[in-house]
Amino acid sequence: MKKWIGFGILGALFLVTGCNSQNKEEANEEQHKATKIVLGSVDSDADIWRFIADSELAKEAGLAIEVKEINGGPQLNNATVEEQVDVNAFQSLGYLSSFNQDSDQKLVPIATTYMEPMGLYSDKYKSVGEIKEGAVVAIADNPANTARGLRLMETAGLIKLAKNFDNGTGTPSDIIENPKNLEFKMIDDTTGPRVLQDVDLALISNTIAFEGGLNVLKDALFKEEIDEHTQQSINVLVTTADRQQDQALKKLADLYHSQAVKDYIQEHFGGTKVDVQEDIGKLWEADQ
Repeated sequence: MKKWIGFGILGALFLVTGCNSQNKEEANEEQHKATKIVLGSVDSDADIWRFIADSELAKEAGLAIEVKEINGGPQLNNATVEEQVDVNAFQSLGYLSSFNQDSDQKLVPIATTYMEPMGLYSDKYKSVGEIKEGAVVAIADNPANTARGLRLMETAGLIKLAKNFDNGTGTPSDIIENPKNLEFKMIDDTTGPRVLQDVDLALISNTIAFEGGLNVLKDALFKEEIDEHTQQSINVLVTTADRQQDQALKKLADLYHSQAVKDYIQEHFGGTKVDVQEDIGKLWEADQ
């Protein structure tokens, strides 16, 4: 009789232990259930986010990231407005401001990611100090990059711009001092690396420079740094106003700034997408 009682107690213990184990497994499974986020992006940005989506870091953060590639900035922003994607990663602060000005729907940035510095390049000079009188400078013939290039020239000490210079639409006509009498030649910005041999200097945006075999961190005579003049060029994560406090979305920024992502960018983009961690609230407030 005692033997049967012993077996009964032992069986009960196994049953209780089994139930406890099952409950713990169910609790752990619930705890680790991932939050799905659909992120809209394009080109190299999409490549980086696919790397993040497949990483252990994303799993540890409890995020299941689906990267939806959509060509075209307006299309990506509209997809965010229409909730086809939860958040997007492709644009600068300045681009977002322009979109909002032209749209009835307002999107907001929730975190900074990186900046791709514009550079001043030359096949003829090794430093800014060597630049001679009358040098010909190739500059992009589109509003944003024209103004950005001129601001870079001013920072390099080569020209001086009017006090009311517009960082989005400024032109060479806004130059008030040009001590070296530099001549500006407007070009299709995608041809920058190819025209270097035909001009003395060329202002080239990073993506085009990198695709043309130039690394802005190593090859540029002078390059943009993160300051009050380049804040609009900082790239950001963007979502709708009602989701700007969404904690799951904010975790994306933490993933982006991880060492694993920095290593990936170093390997695949020569480190030219320079990591930026700034207070987005202050940046956005200053931009409005």
